[in-house]
Amino acid sequence: MQNAQNAPGHAGSFQVDVQTIRKKARQGLEEGAVTDGYRADRETVLRLLNEALATEIVCVLRYKRHFFMARGMNAEPVAAEFAEHAAQEQEHADRLAERIVQLGGAPNLNPEGITRRSHSEYVEAGSLEDMIKENLVAERIAIDSYRQMVDYIGDKDPTTRRLLEEILAVEEEHADDLSDFLA
Repeated sequence: MQNAQNAPGHAGSFQVDVQTIRKKARQGLEEGAVTDGYRADRETVLRLLNEALATEIVCVLRYKRHFFMARGMNAEPVAAEFAEHAAQEQEHADRLAERIVQLGGAPNLNPEGITRRSHSEYVEAGSLEDMIKENLVAERIAIDSYRQMVDYIGDKDPTTRRLLEEILAVEEEHADDLSDFLA
């Protein structure tokens, strides 16, 4: 079977070494999705993903508290935004935990260390405006953290990079939503 690059009139000579791939696929089955072709430092990636997981959990908790504590004339739309963000942060946490398992790790959900591993802080805040500001600060921290992780991973783990980029895009939307409330 010829691939498009080896078709007549095509100047490439790339071919997939199917026999070697098949042979290697039978070795190290306990590694699951992680094959010999995985080029990142798996322990570092797992640590980063567990830090991101802790960050997302702290964000869920902060947004949930702010949702329930939002009071005042303009509280309803802000509280609704907090609830939406909490749900999206929970989805991020779930996706990060799934990726950790795919890479042969274990999601660290121990409550004792979550705030220590989290990049953002859990700040209760008193007023609606302070809640918005604290959530915006946390989103900005998440944005920079995810950017640094994406840069570190580069092309060594495209699946993890894509996951982090998708989460990053949502975090940027969250920051934009929150900054609109302050405008």
